[in-house]
Amino acid sequence: MALSDATREQMREIIARYPQARSALLPMLHLVQAEDGHVTAEGIAVCAEEVGLTPAEVAAVATFYTMYKRHDMGEYHVGICVNPGCGLLGGNELWRIATEELGIGNDEVTADGTFSLERIECQAACTHAPVVTVNWEFLDDQTPESLRQVIETLSEGGEVMATRGPKVRTFRDTERTLAGFDDGLAGAPAIDDKMLAGLRVARERGMAAPKPAQDGGA
Repeated sequence: MALSDATREQMREIIARYPQARSALLPMLHLVQAEDGHVTAEGIAVCAEEVGLTPAEVAAVATFYTMYKRHDMGEYHVGICVNPGCGLLGGNELWRIATEELGIGNDEVTADGTFSLERIECQAACTHAPVVTVNWEFLDDQTPESLRQVIETLSEGGEVMATRGPKVRTFRDTERTLAGFDDGLAGAPAIDDKMLAGLRVARERGMAAPKPAQDGGA
């Protein structure tokens, strides 16, 4: 589907945020995914035209970062962390369950387009391992039972709340947020007591980061 003139205008709005046009490329690619469900050849060409790069240069960026996809994603993109921290605490079992429940493997999409699945090496949320994301919203401290419930609820069109964040929205809605457009959800909780444990202990013990060296110091 051709990108609309309105999408081009939104791209230019993104470009205007940066001192150099090419710096806007990452959010622009998220905008393409919000419109087309993945990074299309046309999306690459339009981005290249707007920021003054070649399509090959834009394609190099789009294929370097794993959050940019070259085929349609499911309405709900499920990421299972299997890095050692999550894997040892149940991530590998969650991966097995997800593949069985959905009937797909890594980087695949269910026939009805509802789910896609990704085996992820780290989601930077080890405090709450094992971690699952759905459209990049965190579902912390997951168990086989809770993951099955999430899949069932989304399959039936129900609402799933992130454990740290807003309700899980569609892939395209989330991509528009990642493009930098306000979704009205900035006030959703993002941290909890478990994440602040280290800071709390440091304060109790009077610990602080070392001060930076003065200019000209060793």
